[in-house]
Amino acid sequence: MVATVLLVDDHELIRQGLRRAFERTDDFTVVAEAASVAEAVAAAKQHDPDVVVVDVRLPDGNGLDVARMLRSQNDDIGIVVLTMYAGDEQLFGALEAGASAFVAKDAPAEDVVSAARHAVVSPRSFSAADLAEAMRRRLTPSGPQLSPREREVLQLLADGLGVSAIARQLYISESTTKTHISKLYEKLGAANRAQALMSAMRLGLIKSAES
Repeated sequence: MVATVLLVDDHELIRQGLRRAFERTDDFTVVAEAASVAEAVAAAKQHDPDVVVVDVRLPDGNGLDVARMLRSQNDDIGIVVLTMYAGDEQLFGALEAGASAFVAKDAPAEDVVSAARHAVVSPRSFSAADLAEAMRRRLTPSGPQLSPREREVLQLLADGLGVSAIARQLYISESTTKTHISKLYEKLGAANRAQALMSAMRLGLIKSAES
């Protein structure tokens, strides 16, 4: 059986890349594309796809609203949520919206196809690469345990300093600074500086941040 897919993203290049990834498979066919919430709603109504792959950020609204609406209308539809900012807040937002899977936009296109396969088989069973760690972080009210040095590095990152400047400020090597930053990212469940600062602000670890 070939499953039908609706792609929803306002960037044409991303839609093209995803379309090519799905077209390389034997079990999917892309029946429509949309670049906005309004187009997604119309296309879903017209084509009744088995799976909808939707970006969180759309020009006229939020992809999670699309997911929520589709789920309220159809228990069996597969919904894969894509996001550029794959933090815990977005992950749990997708879960609560009724999505079947959550994938970061910087993941390989094959990961999106794999998520779509999961969505076809288990549309109401949520899948995400970082789900177990995200649940652990949510269930740990005190948040990640940072060492005093890691807290210093985090605050300097929030102040806008780069690796070299932090190393000079703390009288440590750039290699040691990078190790501290890497551990911070791991503890905060972040893939980059912006995500780390957003997580730190959400957890109350810093008062202000510049990305």
